[in-house]
Amino acid sequence: MIDDDLLSSVSSYYTSKITQYGCTPKGVDWNGIKGQDLRFEQLKKVIQGKDFFSINDLGCGYGALFQYLIKHYEDFSYQGTDVSAAMVSEAIGMNYGERAKFKKSSNLVRIADYSVASGVFNVKLDQSNETWGKFVLSVLDDLNNSSRIGFAFNCLTSYSDIERMKDNLYYANCLEYFDLCKKRYSRNVSLMHDYDLYEFTIIVRKF
Repeated sequence: MIDDDLLSSVSSYYTSKITQYGCTPKGVDWNGIKGQDLRFEQLKKVIQGKDFFSINDLGCGYGALFQYLIKHYEDFSYQGTDVSAAMVSEAIGMNYGERAKFKKSSNLVRIADYSVASGVFNVKLDQSNETWGKFVLSVLDDLNNSSRIGFAFNCLTSYSDIERMKDNLYYANCLEYFDLCKKRYSRNVSLMHDYDLYEFTIIVRKF
């Protein structure tokens, strides 16, 4: 079970970002649209084919992933959840239409074909790496349990330049998470660490 104080701290952090910067990449703590879309490009590789699918977006922010997906797919249903009420309010205010639903929650609220989580593991604030690692594992379990076909997530990489690392961020060992996903969730796991950002993406396919 995720600690309420941890969730409250995360919510406050991202609420301050969306309040300051609005519905922009900086409003969800990204540097810009180029990097944001590059992350989405990796995450969408979990989607197979062009037929109708359902997708969960954990830590959805203002719904930027939905904006990205409608450029590439014609028929899908999207459920975004976020721990920050302010984020969810902004997402609803974007009036994306009936295909996009949003809900304040620290967990996914339905089972879908796919689930993704972008950036939710990056900012650990003052949490220890051990405590944050337990949080990451609980979220990965949620992604797995809420996905019929597969799920995808990204993390900042421990291969980042040491002089650029920040104490409030979580830098994950990609090999350890690849191994964890292979042993805990599926034999079919992809690790992508070749898209010129200080992070990696893992895709878990259930079959």
